[in-house]
Amino acid sequence: MAPAGFASDAMDRPHFIGIGGAGMSGIAKILAMRGARVAGSDSKDSPTVEALRALGVTVHIGHAAEHLAADATSVVVSSAIRADNAELVAAAERGIPVIHRSDALAGLMDGARPIAVAGTHGKTTTTSMLAVSLTALGLDPSYAIGGDLDAPGSNARHGGGEIFVAEADESDRSFHKYEPEVAIILNVELDHHANYASMEEIHDSFRTFVERIRPGGALVVSADHPGARELTGRVAGREGLRVLTYGEDPGSSVRVLGIAQHGLTSEVTVLLPDTLGGGELTFTVSVPGRHYALNAVAALTAGAALGVPARELAPALGSYTGVKRRLQLKGVAAGVQVIDSYAHHPTEISADLEAIRGGAGDGRVLVVFQPHLFSRTRELGAEMGEALALADASVVLDIYPAREDPVPGITSDLVIEAAARHGADVTAEHDKAAVPGLLAGMTKPGDLVLTMGAGDVTDLGPEILARLRSAESANS
Repeated sequence: MAPAGFASDAMDRPHFIGIGGAGMSGIAKILAMRGARVAGSDSKDSPTVEALRALGVTVHIGHAAEHLAADATSVVVSSAIRADNAELVAAAERGIPVIHRSDALAGLMDGARPIAVAGTHGKTTTTSMLAVSLTALGLDPSYAIGGDLDAPGSNARHGGGEIFVAEADESDRSFHKYEPEVAIILNVELDHHANYASMEEIHDSFRTFVERIRPGGALVVSADHPGARELTGRVAGREGLRVLTYGEDPGSSVRVLGIAQHGLTSEVTVLLPDTLGGGELTFTVSVPGRHYALNAVAALTAGAALGVPARELAPALGSYTGVKRRLQLKGVAAGVQVIDSYAHHPTEISADLEAIRGGAGDGRVLVVFQPHLFSRTRELGAEMGEALALADASVVLDIYPAREDPVPGITSDLVIEAAARHGADVTAEHDKAAVPGLLAGMTKPGDLVLTMGAGDVTDLGPEILARLRSAESANS
């Protein structure tokens, strides 16, 4: 199914540039499951690429004009693809339609009952919670998530049911393309500094997203987060829109009465409005931390707004056990737990460190942090450093550039100096390969190591575990 404005057969033989990315691979997977002949390219091989090949997708490694098949009906790109990409240039020369990832995803949602999950933080987790719980109830949803639930390729699925759950990305305003029946807004903060210059621009962007909700649909929005409350005030009174707030605020539509953490799980009690079944409801969230508990309440509210009984959905939410890179336990060696976190914004860093602190017991929390993007570090480096002060000790790597070119004067020193000012025990490490040995020397049984950031710091978890096992064997 092609996006609006494109010929109906544009998605018959699509070519994805950067097909191994989280968002791109999910759309490619759904199209392949729907019978399209999908091809694409990526800079390197990966488990995600292998999962796509298992579905019959042709994936080329590297980018070259000859990778674009003669019969390609469209080329799908994300905002990360540069204009001089050889395959994109070839598409323009041959007159092949170029479709943005968001348009492709919008096309996939045509004819479904979409729930779109937006917010500066928590999108992947909340989308995953809905996908897992709705599947557990036998509703067979389709979904597109910005991370893998359990195995490479599990970030998306074509289901036979009428519900489609999608992560809605505000970073490049691509969420303006969707027309959800229910939209979730978890929080609203200033981020993505290359695309937004102020909070006013952020609010305008989220308001545009709200205006895309289908007539008679619902907005589920946090009552506790200041930016979300401000947005709620700006969209209040729109005809044909139900607004359901959730949170600990006494005026919330779905009020959180209590969150009790038990190790690495939480028990949540909410008070439902009569429109969603009424009465108190207690359920378990199988991941730690207040922010994950509140994400689960957002998922519960959205599902109930779509007509799924809250008292059936609540226990199903307990079947969600996590998503890759969101406080994912990588393993235990020499009595040390190694956990991976995607957190890269100061709010996320603080939330994950507070959540982990609750499950660390008497052990220390040691962080390996990799700042993500020069633009983000320039604007938020001081706040990142302040957040790292919540750890017992931190090792800070060089900035992961991703799609950006270096910015003179912007380095991880901005984070390190801020962390030190707030009393943190912080160490700079410019050689990523030296980190496993460094951590092996720092840790002791009972400690918890957290690899944190949106870049390739995630690769260090298995290497740290291997070094810990080696040291343990040498000392035994």
